[in-house]
Amino acid sequence: MSSSDTQHVRNPSVPGTPATHYPSRKGLVIGLSALVGFLLTVVWSARFVDSTIGDTIANGMLGHDAKATEISGIGAGIAFAFVTGIAGTFTACNIAVFGAMAPVLGTTDSRMGRLKATLKPLLWLSVGMTAVSAVYGAIVGVVGTDMPQFSTARNVAGQLSGRSVQSLVVFGLIGLIMIYLGLAAAGVVRDPFAKISQRYPNARMVFMGALIGGFLIGRPFGLFRALFRDAAESGNPLYGAAAFTLQSLGNILIMGVLLVLLTTLMGGPVGRWFAADPRRVAVVTASALIIAGVFTFLYWDVRMLANRGILPWYPLAPWA
Repeated sequence: MSSSDTQHVRNPSVPGTPATHYPSRKGLVIGLSALVGFLLTVVWSARFVDSTIGDTIANGMLGHDAKATEISGIGAGIAFAFVTGIAGTFTACNIAVFGAMAPVLGTTDSRMGRLKATLKPLLWLSVGMTAVSAVYGAIVGVVGTDMPQFSTARNVAGQLSGRSVQSLVVFGLIGLIMIYLGLAAAGVVRDPFAKISQRYPNARMVFMGALIGGFLIGRPFGLFRALFRDAAESGNPLYGAAAFTLQSLGNILIMGVLLVLLTTLMGGPVGRWFAADPRRVAVVTASALIIAGVFTFLYWDVRMLANRGILPWYPLAPWA
């Protein structure tokens, strides 16, 4: 988006630069981003992402069929947690992380400086993610066998199982939150972090990490459910906390490596492109959050209801 597409209004919702600005064509940015998010729900194939990609990665790293082999012991469970976290890398929240990290690309011309500027927000992202994952894992270790995610009952057309309701509520809320943050980055609504970021500049990244950790609360991914059941049956809250934390850390490992490579190897020209018009940061951030939010909400709430036969129809690509 060119500089003519933006206006000089300070944007406190995007961290990292002292003079970022809102896009002037807010409706265009929001509309196109929402359209991309919707189209992703039309073409997204859970079977391909979970089975073809996820299962293949997990089986290759573990050296056996991850779904067919029982988790035997805490050590095996820890390894299973980290590997399946890597296998489940492809989530909408990780798209939002790329957008939230956009400001660091223009902070310095030094490769080492860009590396430090990338690692710091990733660290704070991990703090929020670990907090949610560990707490939820500990809860699962204590009461998990009574939670909806523990159920193995098959879904019935026209009805929602307990675990489906849990996914619908959790991902629906996460999607709406990301949409709101995207609208705030575009200057349409009030930024909830505008004041708190003045005192705690890393609060935004901690919150983004908490959203990633929250994915575990609703995730129906088959390999994660195997980990969930193992942690629940163990009755060990420490094991549950450790396993779920490693699951989340594995989930962002590949994205973290890609971000580091992007900022250190390509951050110079990309950073200069951002620096030439800092308002571009707001466009990238808002777009990533809205795309991720719209996808998450429509996929897990609207498309799922259609798949269960509760809503009459949702457009799908033939392979989806």
